[in-house]
Amino acid sequence: MRNLFSLIVMGVLPMVCSAQFHTVKVPRPSIKVIETQRLGITDITVDYHSPAVRGRDVWKDVVGSYADPNLAWRAGANVNTRISFTTDVKIEGQPLKAGSYGFHIDTNEGGPWTLMFAHHDNQWGSYYLDREKHVTLSVDVNPVETAFSEQLDYRFIDRTDSTVVIALEWGNKRIPFTVSVNLVETVLNNFRYELLGINTYRWEAWNDAARWCYDRNVNLEEALEWANRSINGGYTGFAANKNFTNLSTKARILVALNKEDELEETVTDMYGSLDNLGAIYFFGLFLVENDRPALAEGLYIEGVKKFGDENWVMNLGLGQAQFANGKKKAGLKTAEKALSLAPERNKGFAESAIAKMK
Repeated sequence: MRNLFSLIVMGVLPMVCSAQFHTVKVPRPSIKVIETQRLGITDITVDYHSPAVRGRDVWKDVVGSYADPNLAWRAGANVNTRISFTTDVKIEGQPLKAGSYGFHIDTNEGGPWTLMFAHHDNQWGSYYLDREKHVTLSVDVNPVETAFSEQLDYRFIDRTDSTVVIALEWGNKRIPFTVSVNLVETVLNNFRYELLGINTYRWEAWNDAARWCYDRNVNLEEALEWANRSINGGYTGFAANKNFTNLSTKARILVALNKEDELEETVTDMYGSLDNLGAIYFFGLFLVENDRPALAEGLYIEGVKKFGDENWVMNLGLGQAQFANGKKKAGLKTAEKALSLAPERNKGFAESAIAKMK
């Protein structure tokens, strides 16, 4: 009986051991690759296993759906390729919600190929893909010939500020598809979300959001609210920080909105926060270029008072503002004074400004 028991144990033990999970990391023929790129504020991640060609006709011998039209391809090896998006996007112009998707492809020897994004994103291969139950979005694209790629690879190409082409390349084929975002909508929604978190106590965050809107001439009324929040702080004025940077942002938005009374009041507030020669100089030029030379002249006069009558930067700005304000002789005289005060390395800049005035 003891011998019989030993024989049973010896026979069963190898089967039990072989059924255990193999958890040690060993090299695999198809390496795991995770690639992430950001489009605007949208993170796009492609998680896949990359097989090699190894002398095969991969599109016929490996992909295999030429032989079985009912079987899709996992767009890689092992578990299905996953593609995730942190915001809503469009794929070839078709909307797709933020999330993670299993990526599968139906190939067609004589026509466009169908790309399928499945909300069931962790299938082993595509053997059990149910097109009716699992697939959220299908789009058709045409494969193109490309330079040979031994390893299957996903590339991000042809980028703009709101679009990028993701291209699967393997062997001599490329399967490209365009991902696009509504840049303004996604950025604004993200601002509204982030500004209610820890950033609500940071004047820089409110100013950055307002300035982004000004630079793109979008959402200006709300941007003005954000600039004011940067200046005045939140509940009971907490985290208020009035400074030349956020006042300058507010003033630019007011110019764009043609709110003259509030603009004059804001520029007056800026006189008390003059702290950066370069910022003051270029903001004054902004006022000149936007037909507010009197405001610019007042800004530079305060700058001369604060930084001294021998400051060449403030004198140059004052001369340009006087000239634009109709005081041409006085403006040239002040600018010539700035030229005489400027360090040798800056004289070319002053001379260029005077040449434009003349």
